[in-house]
Amino acid sequence: MIDIDPGLVLGGLAVGFVVGLTGMGGGALMTPMLVFVFRVDPLVAVSSDIVASLFMKPAGAIVHLRRRTVNLQLVLWLCLGSVPAAFCGVFLIRALPFGDSLEEGLLVVLGCALLLASAGLVLRAVLGALQHRRALGEGPAVPTAPDVVVRKVPTLLLGAVAGLLVGMTSVGSGSIVIVVLLLLYPALKASQLVGTDLVQAVPLVAAASLGHLLYGEFSLALTTSLLIGAIPGAWFGAQVSSRAPGGLIRRALAVLLLASGLKLLGASVEVVVGATLAALVGGNIAWVLVRDRLKKLPPRAPAADAAVPSTPTKDPDTP
Repeated sequence: MIDIDPGLVLGGLAVGFVVGLTGMGGGALMTPMLVFVFRVDPLVAVSSDIVASLFMKPAGAIVHLRRRTVNLQLVLWLCLGSVPAAFCGVFLIRALPFGDSLEEGLLVVLGCALLLASAGLVLRAVLGALQHRRALGEGPAVPTAPDVVVRKVPTLLLGAVAGLLVGMTSVGSGSIVIVVLLLLYPALKASQLVGTDLVQAVPLVAAASLGHLLYGEFSLALTTSLLIGAIPGAWFGAQVSSRAPGGLIRRALAVLLLASGLKLLGASVEVVVGATLAALVGGNIAWVLVRDRLKKLPPRAPAADAAVPSTPTKDPDTP
């Protein structure tokens, strides 16, 4: 009989909600939570987190597919790069020359991935604010997606890099992909970015899960407890993100990922606390500067189809 840990259930619920709401933060939050809070071996945490994501991601992806906030062309080209790379990432983490210090090496790789994800979130917040000319970033979500021209090679390479990171650390599926997608396709709304990322993550995580089931340190009891909370959490978060903006939580995620990354890299508590406080203060100052700059910008021009109101044409034969 599988023992269910109530603490892991609650942790899975919280992380699942964040994943469904933002499309990111699954591995970036779940794995550090397992390592620091529940004292799980890092390799077991990565393997179990990835397998849990295989069942958690579809709960949010289905909501976005029904809401039509998914660009399936982008999903295809992302998966062409991410699926084989994710499977190879499992072998690469085993092949890296860590020797007996595999656990320490994995913590370093994971810490660097979290810092990269944190920087990506900050970049996305600034770009989103400037793009939509709103201090909190994107506006309300809409169920329709604009037509975009898929840049095949950059999208495929993005998928490959994200897949490699996921296979090695369980981080990158959302934290990296969704930020670069915003740079490549600025016309996409936040809901469409989240929906596209959640759907492409399903085959990506499936490939990584297969590798970890075969060669990793998967724990059935740990994963089951996580999934009991994570699946409903992801579904509820996706319900919210498919209809409403999700700007503030990404700022909080950036600070949390910064602290987690520094701790994984072996920073002292004083350094972690100092960096967190500096990020909070500096982030608020930067937000004020961006907000003041946005106030000086002219209003954003309306869309082409809405710029000129349609007026009924008069029949020349009618008086």
